Amino acid sequence: MFDYGINFWARDDFIIEDGKVKLGANPKIAIIDIVNKARENGYKGPLIMRFPHLIHKQLDKLFDSFHSSIKQYKYKGKFKAVFPLKVNQFPNFILPLVEASQDKDYGLEAGSKAELIIAMAYTNLKSPITVNGFKDKEMIHLGFIASNMGHNVTLTIEGLNELETIIEVAKEMNPPYPNIGLRIRLHSMGSGIWAKSGGINSKFGLTSNELLEAINLLKNSNLISQFTMIHFHIGSQISDISPLKKALREAGNIYAELRKMGCENLSIVNIGGGLAVEYTQHAGFNNKNYTLAEFSADVVFSLKEIAKNKKEKEPDIFIESGRFIAASHAVLIAPVLELFSQEYDEESLRLKEKNPLLIEELLDLYKNINERYAIEYLHDSLDHMESLLTLFELGYIDLQDRSNSEVLVHLIIKKVIDTLKHKNHNEILRIQEQIQERYLLNCSFFQSMPDYWGLSQRFPVMPLDKLNIRPTRSASLWDITCDSDGEISFNKNMPLFLHDVDVKQEDYFLGFFLVGAYQEVLGMKHNLFTHPTEFSIVFDEDEHCGYKIENLLEAQNILDVLDDLDYDTKDIERRLKQRIDEVPNLDSEGKKEVLGQLYIMLSENGYLRTIRKNP
Repeated sequence: MFDYGINFWARDDFIIEDGKVKLGANPKIAIIDIVNKARENGYKGPLIMRFPHLIHKQLDKLFDSFHSSIKQYKYKGKFKAVFPLKVNQFPNFILPLVEASQDKDYGLEAGSKAELIIAMAYTNLKSPITVNGFKDKEMIHLGFIASNMGHNVTLTIEGLNELETIIEVAKEMNPPYPNIGLRIRLHSMGSGIWAKSGGINSKFGLTSNELLEAINLLKNSNLISQFTMIHFHIGSQISDISPLKKALREAGNIYAELRKMGCENLSIVNIGGGLAVEYTQHAGFNNKNYTLAEFSADVVFSLKEIAKNKKEKEPDIFIESGRFIAASHAVLIAPVLELFSQEYDEESLRLKEKNPLLIEELLDLYKNINERYAIEYLHDSLDHMESLLTLFELGYIDLQDRSNSEVLVHLIIKKVIDTLKHKNHNEILRIQEQIQERYLLNCSFFQSMPDYWGLSQRFPVMPLDKLNIRPTRSASLWDITCDSDGEISFNKNMPLFLHDVDVKQEDYFLGFFLVGAYQEVLGMKHNLFTHPTEFSIVFDEDEHCGYKIENLLEAQNILDVLDDLDYDTKDIERRLKQRIDEVPNLDSEGKKEVLGQLYIMLSENGYLRTIRKNP
């Protein structure tokens, strides 16, 4: 069984059993069975599956870990958290999240007016709301309205001008006022590609001088009592725990100093986001060097020691880690449409009565491959291929000869791999880097995994079944966009091996895991491919299969996508009808049939549809 590193990244959320990927919870449902059920109901193309039980599981893990550390160190502060809406604003994630967090001090974080409206509508009244990012007077006014509605809302100040606007709005509004937080600009930085979120040159936060000026403004405006929180953020996906410890020491001392300056209601240290998710499928390429237990213990212990040394109150601990909560709950399922080498089979050969010598030698190599000489024969065939291509360029062989040489070399490659499939993959890895199989997937990486394209972020990927059969093909993955960047290339350091299947005879699906954070909200309509059809899987003992499909949301059809781009779709339909009417070689029945076919296509999504041929 080839496990695709599932023990590194899945943490029992998903397991392999009976050659299939299954949910780690009870019942152990095979994802391939859910896919087949969805396709039987007519939902083709890529799918997004949501698993609400994993949202609940991550929340419990986060709170249990911090509560355990608080108990271990006899910490007097409380633990609270919010989910940053920028990570995933989709209702089929947010609504289950709010429901799962009703018994916890857990709310939402907003970074825009639209996100704040979502937070005001759905956050449980006793749960916290934080408002980060740059704000105008209207957005600050919204925060005051949220406070008047009974929400526990904190406006985090990113610059002194925002504080001046808060003071202005406070004069216009009646209490209760929102709490005020100050984002501090630390010298400490995180690690990895998101490290620029922290440090003295970061985009957000107040310098020490601005912090002192902000305290004076609060005191002079009689709003110092509303100042309850300091906030810092050293980067998303913190890979190394050491920078966090340094940041905690820096922020903890700022907290203590501000309290000594008379900020008596300051009681919260918000450490921002950054709790990392392990995406790796390969040993030695870990995305983090700590566990959740270590993370929570270091936060609690560091703040306790500073409060003790400074003889100040131990602050409540606040966290905004969205990736940790959201990533695992969603899986992208992409059907494989084609393996590009499968056009090369023996039936494709068009051998002549008299073939060029090198082609005869290729034919001999193909017929006589054995385990002892497989690598040598492969190298010989690749050399022959180069020579034959040169002969074609010089005009010494024709197109039929070139075709035969390509077919024979691909047949030799497949036969060598099959002959050596019982060997350790390291022995054939060096040859497979040059002879990868290209798997064409019915999805758009730009739409469904934009962080791969934009940041080279890798996601766990594996077939949904055949996991009791050893995969033999080194795989490059191509999406269906007409863009060369829509490819996940084979990487010899982190290789992906897949099965040699005939997709004309059987379905083959790949699952991309941990895509629930950022990918959907950052997805772009490149080539006008839209968000895949999505649904949630909810356990239900009353169902014979142990689950039911809820919150089904079909991918947008072509007309809806065009409407989103502000095209006048009625005008498009009118123009198409007019041009069909003007076709001279069609009678009225023919025109009506073509127009009907066109309307059917316009009412469907733009992903590809294939009809598998029967054996």
